[in-house]
Amino acid sequence: MATTSNISPQDVGEPARTAVFKQDWPLGTTYRIPALIYIPGRRCFLAFAEKRSSPQDTDALHLVLRKGTLEHGTVQWLPCQDLTSACLINHRTMNPCPVFEKASQTIFLFFICILGKTSEHNQICTGKNKARLCYVTSSDYGQTWSEAIDLTESVIGSKIKRWATFAVGPGHGIQTESTRLIIPAYVYYIHQTFLCFPRPCSVKPHAFCFYSDDYGTTWNVGRILETKSCECEMAEILSAKGKYVYCNARNIHGHRVEALSTSDGMDFAESHLSENLVEPCHGCQGSVVSFTAPTSGSENKGQKDLTGCDVLKSNTWLLYSHPTSRHERRDLGVYLNRSPLDPSRWEKPWIIHSGPSGYSDLACCDDECHFACLVECGRLSNLEEILFVYFNIKHILEYCK
Repeated sequence: MATTSNISPQDVGEPARTAVFKQDWPLGTTYRIPALIYIPGRRCFLAFAEKRSSPQDTDALHLVLRKGTLEHGTVQWLPCQDLTSACLINHRTMNPCPVFEKASQTIFLFFICILGKTSEHNQICTGKNKARLCYVTSSDYGQTWSEAIDLTESVIGSKIKRWATFAVGPGHGIQTESTRLIIPAYVYYIHQTFLCFPRPCSVKPHAFCFYSDDYGTTWNVGRILETKSCECEMAEILSAKGKYVYCNARNIHGHRVEALSTSDGMDFAESHLSENLVEPCHGCQGSVVSFTAPTSGSENKGQKDLTGCDVLKSNTWLLYSHPTSRHERRDLGVYLNRSPLDPSRWEKPWIIHSGPSGYSDLACCDDECHFACLVECGRLSNLEEILFVYFNIKHILEYCK
């Protein structure tokens, strides 16, 4: 979790924007599905994406990485790196989901590998999963990467019989204060099958997570949310009432799904549709991060959250990114919640890209009051480029109201 210093009134200025991945041409090589992490103490960002031969999901090739280093207030980017070890033979690699394990200084990059050009729709209709749960690691901050490790049998095991398909993230994972590593995920769960032939008749998406309590040595499967929910991200909330893992998930019914866990993400007892966080038609992935609340300001004095706690005693704020339109993927906004246990407290979004916008991923800088967002966007299409937007707490407090 990031920490922020005392706030002093200064000119806000404009956030810095850099295109880190660009589409070759509308039907050609395309970069999609951004994921972003910041490495504490190294002053660097790792920006991941899928490289595809076309915009189609079935034309995903492999993952790519660009490393950006903070120098004198700006981010200097190295050339694009193909992550050729993050793959399985005859499979395509999708859904980057990185997490940084602080004790060992190891980056775990999770992803799924899907057999050939099998589509997600085909897996849902047939009930025959073709996805594999995999990861690679880096112990030198992204310069080199291990060979891929396939966890499908050892972690998911016999549960896979009820999984039409699944995926991780996409976007970053987290490490909680207890040192638990959490990889957000979702599954198309087979609730019922036809009696007369082996096809599913009821398949629904549900968010959940994979987690590790031994610094990434072994992994486990958390329980699924009861509410229909899809691509998700998670964040840790620290408050006077205790510690929570917050889940924010995609939904096709016009509003995001929010859920809280008191078991460090192992299960989510409460979930609901958010009135303040809207979804476009068919939904879209979004990102969420938590950070320590700034120490100055009295605008929330005396106000309470839904648990009855003083707002200023909520040690954590939430930042969330997502397209703001109810009708299509456009106008990506950043939302702030200063009392994250109260779902009604989301403030109006600050639009950081006007125009076509899609998937995004947020990151916090732990040594300064700065943030970054990696977002699919463009002038005519949200597939034109993946943009890196670098901003600070002053932008958030000025524009998220």
